[in-house]
Amino acid sequence: MIKVEKLTKRFGDFTAVDEISFEVAQGEIFAFLGPNGAGKTTTIKMLTTLLVPTSGVLEVDGLDPRSKPMEVRKRFGIVFQDPSLDGELTAEENMELHGIFYHVPRKVRLERTELLLKMFELWDRRRERVKLFSGGMKRRLEIARGLLHTPRILFLDEPTLGLDPQTRNQLWTHVKKLNETEGVTVFLTTHYMDEAERVAQRIAVIDHGKIVAQDTPAGLKQSTNTDSLEAAFLALTGSTIREEAANSADQMRQMAKMWSNRQR
Repeated sequence: MIKVEKLTKRFGDFTAVDEISFEVAQGEIFAFLGPNGAGKTTTIKMLTTLLVPTSGVLEVDGLDPRSKPMEVRKRFGIVFQDPSLDGELTAEENMELHGIFYHVPRKVRLERTELLLKMFELWDRRRERVKLFSGGMKRRLEIARGLLHTPRILFLDEPTLGLDPQTRNQLWTHVKKLNETEGVTVFLTTHYMDEAERVAQRIAVIDHGKIVAQDTPAGLKQSTNTDSLEAAFLALTGSTIREEAANSADQMRQMAKMWSNRQR
């Protein structure tokens, strides 16, 4: 579903992503992990048509985002770290607007909206304005909205940031159910290692722009001789705080804004 070979992105003399290679199979839940500033955001931007690679091979559902960006965008949904819902609209209206952007026929919009809002336990609140929703409800709505146009791939970038453990657990239960029932491929990033260990079938760890490990959660623990994914992650990337961390949130806000502008 996703194929990356020797993918590189340079900004002047700085190499943000350095000849990385990985593949994500159809229907797989794949976690892309790394410290702040490691290259995750840049990679996601290239996968979602927001940045053009400097070099390398990049395919999303068999298409090159460089030559067919509009076709690629139809094939994925995306949920950013920062909220992108319109708080003055109802849940139903947010879904409707997204469906119109993606040219989803009205009958299909109505059917998918009902299906997804029921799946994410929001149907009874569909006519309430989103600004009255809790953080967890907003996250569930963003994921439901991202699936309205029946994408083959769902990108989730830190979808549970700031949520309480109960809401995080519920959200991932919904995502796993969706993956199983609709066969949606999930590409996720998270700093909660317990989440990645729970839901991901395979994991790639990126650090300083390079892939430093790829394996199942169990395989990463075995290869690093550790008893938890967090310990394996620290063994692979170190424990020092990165200077790049301060820029990571700004990068994601810019990414969400760029995507929103392209959808209008």
